[in-house]
Amino acid sequence: MKITRQLMNGLCGSRLQPRHQNPRKNRALAPVAAILVLSVVSAVLPARAQQANAPSILREVNIAQNLNAQISPDLTFRDESGKSVRLGDYFGQKPILLSLVYFDCPALCTEVLNGELRTMRSIALDLGKDFDAVTVSFEPKDTPALAKAKRDVYAGQYGRPGAREHWHFLTGEQQSIDALTQAVGFHYAYDSAGRQYAHAAAIMVLTPDGRIARYFYGVQFPARDVRLGLVEASQGRIGTPTDHALLYCYQYDPMTGKYGFAVMNAVRAAGGLTVLVLAIFMYVMFRRDRKLAGVSRTGL
Repeated sequence: MKITRQLMNGLCGSRLQPRHQNPRKNRALAPVAAILVLSVVSAVLPARAQQANAPSILREVNIAQNLNAQISPDLTFRDESGKSVRLGDYFGQKPILLSLVYFDCPALCTEVLNGELRTMRSIALDLGKDFDAVTVSFEPKDTPALAKAKRDVYAGQYGRPGAREHWHFLTGEQQSIDALTQAVGFHYAYDSAGRQYAHAAAIMVLTPDGRIARYFYGVQFPARDVRLGLVEASQGRIGTPTDHALLYCYQYDPMTGKYGFAVMNAVRAAGGLTVLVLAIFMYVMFRRDRKLAGVSRTGL
């Protein structure tokens, strides 16, 4: 319950609602907030807690991390124009941000895409130059026209050159969808009563060759963590020297989907810096003593 209250506070924006807010509006937003909370909780709570506390449909919903698993490059989907494409067409030299949504989702998918967009706009790495983004619908009824509409909205809001060519929105058949969701461990369920999908919220980082490198949970993705995930997935081919130094001091925690401070690496770095400073000090003092000794001999 404590975790759920914290998630509600984060997703709804504050712990206490102002007194002057419209109660009808609050009641209208309550189902959306509930869906967001239940979906995020299903991604992060242990399986036993889900079995004990979650509604029956949410027991089927979770994200099982398959770190380093290879996504098949031969899986076929349709791009925004309806053209058949292979996922391997997007593999190559750059890491990939992968998101799984469906395009007429009433709540959570929009929040995931909005969070991904905010993070992409917050980092110095450029879509198209440093990384690509692929968003795949897990609703087989979604059409390329819907995919194009989503692409135009989000690429337009990203606002940097080349966004429409490098943020790909794909649709596909059930067989390809199942193969992809199984590969990344994305388990969802259809709620026939509500006529919508129950699913967790996350984005994933893939290496340039299509292996799963990182998972980031929720609908808000810390810019530092995503940037470090992309730099690490690229094996140092993108990012600044500062990013590479941070990767030495921070390590990815798969339980939280975040980068945490690596104490031992920091101690080693501090120890190495201390040794370097002492070596420089000793070298300077040694040269100074030799110089003074030479001056003394010359004076004699």
